[in-house]
Amino acid sequence: MSDPTTATAILMGSFVILLLLKFPITFTLFISSVFTALYLNIPLMSIVQRTVSGVNSFSLLAIPFFILAGEIMGRGGISRRLVEFSNALVGRVQGGLAQVNVLASMFFGGISGSAVADVSSIGTMLIPMMVDKGYDDDYSVAVTVTSSCQGVIIPPSHNMIIFSLAAGGGVSVGKLFMGGIVPGILLGVALMIVSYIIAVKRGYPKEERYGLKRTLKVSRDAVLGLLTVVIIIGGVVSGVFTATESASVAVVYAFIITFLVYREISIKEIPKILLHSLRTLAMVMSLIAAASAFGWLLAYLRIPQAVTTFLLGISHNPVVLLLLINVMLLVLGAIMDMAPLIIIVTPILYPVVVGQMGMDPIQFGIMLILNLAIGLCTPPVGSALFVGSAIGKISIEKATKAMLPFYAAMIVTLMLVTFWPGLTMTLPNMM
Repeated sequence: MSDPTTATAILMGSFVILLLLKFPITFTLFISSVFTALYLNIPLMSIVQRTVSGVNSFSLLAIPFFILAGEIMGRGGISRRLVEFSNALVGRVQGGLAQVNVLASMFFGGISGSAVADVSSIGTMLIPMMVDKGYDDDYSVAVTVTSSCQGVIIPPSHNMIIFSLAAGGGVSVGKLFMGGIVPGILLGVALMIVSYIIAVKRGYPKEERYGLKRTLKVSRDAVLGLLTVVIIIGGVVSGVFTATESASVAVVYAFIITFLVYREISIKEIPKILLHSLRTLAMVMSLIAAASAFGWLLAYLRIPQAVTTFLLGISHNPVVLLLLINVMLLVLGAIMDMAPLIIIVTPILYPVVVGQMGMDPIQFGIMLILNLAIGLCTPPVGSALFVGSAIGKISIEKATKAMLPFYAAMIVTLMLVTFWPGLTMTLPNMM
């Protein structure tokens, strides 16, 4: 007879070993699931079925549309227009380009929903520009990488859809979108404050003042792109669209703005856009599929209940428990990608945080996603950190050291989200 304790050791042990051997996370999750199923004498077809059922969800149809809309707008000149718009708003501040960087990331994140896309698009323009104007290269990379994390908090974010699915489908995607707005903006403000303090200390320059005519022009061009976010959020919140329908409408709107209004790229670019979107989608969906099988085995082995008992055995104090959970999520976010982590840890922590402690599922979702967003710019596997360091041509170690003050701002924001429910819940409760 199979021993559940041994099975748990096989599942978690093989997972950790394969991660240390640098297997791709998708294969790590799936192989660990197969090993455990063989030990438990579970038919492998059951694992395959769980893998397939993990992506067989109508809610997940929104993800390819969000990815495609972000890809179209990213390649169609929206990032340059957002940088100019941000420059018109905050460029005259000391260290203006750093402020522009954070604000442009805030705007672009609302379109792409991806930290890596943000770094790739905004960073490619602003990191060389900042260095040419006298900013230190590590500071330029640090601002770009940390500000990109706004993209997974500010809606629309496909990670919120994944969380809703992992939580059993009972959490409103529209309310998650609304819940991420204030924390996302607060994160941006915190990063801008840190950027300003460092810029004043180091004497970084201001940008030239935009005239009224130029300001109106760049504002008009940028607003056309930002309406993509209005369509998605407004459609979902008002009940006119589901998340999937609003995403598909956003794709049509992005196509019209990019190819008929901006006209910086030709129709011939569509195959490349579709191919790149397909590659991104394949990575996301394969991660979700493999993590679904892994998550099913976690539930089968009653690991969520064991974790609940363990945490409650340490303390019944909600403050202590939330601090422990945040530390655990920050560590996990530093060694794993966001999508599989959402699927794996949500069923484990949901009974503790929501069931035992009474936290609202919307607040828990935003807290979880913000935790894992910080992991995107944390070594050893922070994808946004890798991309930013490559663009800035500096080492991971140098970039990480420069990001320490920005990490502090992000942790402060995380604590506010964790312990101040009104910060997250005010807008969703107005729906």
